[in-house]
Amino acid sequence: MAERSLIAVVTPAFDSEESLAALAGEVDGTPTEVRLIAPAVELSTLHHTLGDVDEPRVEATRRLEKALAAVRARGLEATGEVGDPDPVQAAQDALLMRPAEEVLIFCHADDCRDWYEGGLWRHAEETLEPPLKMVVVDGDAHVVRTEEAVAGHLEVLRAKESDNAYLPGLTRADMAVLVLGIVGTIVAIVLAAAATAGGSATGWNAVAIGIAIGIALINMSNVVGTLLMDSVRYHGGFAKLFRDLALIGTPLAIAANLAILVFG
Repeated sequence: MAERSLIAVVTPAFDSEESLAALAGEVDGTPTEVRLIAPAVELSTLHHTLGDVDEPRVEATRRLEKALAAVRARGLEATGEVGDPDPVQAAQDALLMRPAEEVLIFCHADDCRDWYEGGLWRHAEETLEPPLKMVVVDGDAHVVRTEEAVAGHLEVLRAKESDNAYLPGLTRADMAVLVLGIVGTIVAIVLAAAATAGGSATGWNAVAIGIAIGIALINMSNVVGTLLMDSVRYHGGFAKLFRDLALIGTPLAIAANLAILVFG
């Protein structure tokens, strides 16, 4: 029986003898259950929003089957599944189903910009509790370096990111979006009220009221969604959708109602 469990996020970078050797090195002779997670990465953000994951899931299934065969050929005990398009969320979903002692992520050197500049590594540090290790593979399938976040990193980050004892799970970024939504909603409502002052709630005035109501509902959903989803440590597609709607919709609602007030 395996003494420990290791989750390996199988991206296209996990396709070389050196990657397999890196995985075997993490096992290091200890009876370990290797759980391979293949993210069903979509072709675009639009595909993610619409939930169009059929083609990516087929590709991820092929990648997973190939990886499982290679890992088992090395004598390692391995299981696998296709996961969320977001590789970090895919790992988090797997951890919610069953905990693991380590999460191993593979990426190509050319694609690591998404992990660093795009914030995926930071996102992984903020949401995944076990020790993390990212194995960076170059164009010749050689492991060029590893990046590690040790045990306890999540608690340290949360302590730094949140000064609010009543909302310990929220980062500053979460709080900034919530504050933007609340303040922006108030501004949109005030602008709508000013546009309809002394006039009837018809025409563009009615549009301003509708915009204020709409952005209020969006931001209310984001507040409730953020708190509920963070309570179960979910940061997948729906959580991102609420956040993106609030981030984009709030400034647009303010700009639209300001234009109606000035020009309407």
